[in-house]
Amino acid sequence: MSPNPLIPTIATIKDIIPETGAQDVKTFIVQPDDGEIFPYRPGQCAMLSIFGVGESMISITSTCSRKGPLEFSVKRAGRVTGALHQAEPGHKIGVRGPYGNSFPVEEWKGKNLLFIGGGIGLAPLRSLINYCLDTRRDFQKVDILYGARSPQDLCFKREIFDNWPKGEDAGVHLTVDMGDDSWKGAVALVPHYLEELAPSPENTIAVTCGPPIMIKFTLQSLEKLGFRDNQIVTTLELKMQCGIGKCGRCNIGEKYVCVDGPVFTCEQLRQMPQEY
Repeated sequence: MSPNPLIPTIATIKDIIPETGAQDVKTFIVQPDDGEIFPYRPGQCAMLSIFGVGESMISITSTCSRKGPLEFSVKRAGRVTGALHQAEPGHKIGVRGPYGNSFPVEEWKGKNLLFIGGGIGLAPLRSLINYCLDTRRDFQKVDILYGARSPQDLCFKREIFDNWPKGEDAGVHLTVDMGDDSWKGAVALVPHYLEELAPSPENTIAVTCGPPIMIKFTLQSLEKLGFRDNQIVTTLELKMQCGIGKCGRCNIGEKYVCVDGPVFTCEQLRQMPQEY
């Protein structure tokens, strides 16, 4: 990798996996051309460059507990992500990183883990969930609550329907806002389904990621269920540009999301200015 943190490494898109029915979310399998995968932890991000278009900070979706190329699951939402969605296998892109802190998994050993994701918010959680399932003996019970607008909008279908439910003492709870004739699961918003499931807060860490409105009401539901602020972890998705705390695009008070985040406990967020 480049010794200059602002200069990307050239990489090749090896494969592209459509995740949703509308194909507005795709997972890109990326291999640096120098063969060197930078070390990273669950929750960290990397900057992807589309040459001639721009660059964008994207969560790393693969997990460091497994060897292999980098994976990035990207929702088509703007100029850079739109150009990335037009790319084909073999396309050259730039990659620099990793950036940000990571989920404090060492502090969670011996605890129950409750993952709550919505839509594309499952992408950064996927890296963490696979890491925790790969190091299963470090943790107690693992529960995954995931929701999307419709069955076609659910991401990572092979994992949520096949792989994760087979994990030792692991439960997967799926819900959609609007079902169809084929859907046999729950139909409810994520916060409502969370309250219906009513997981115990005892010795449990809750980790949530998703649309801001989902996170807002999920935090309220966790509080109703008795979770304390230091038991709740989430991520902030503010606009990050340089990735090294220099440009000031993502600062909240004295904190830079690209350096001090994007992972924060609810306790930490309550001590920060409400600018997010």
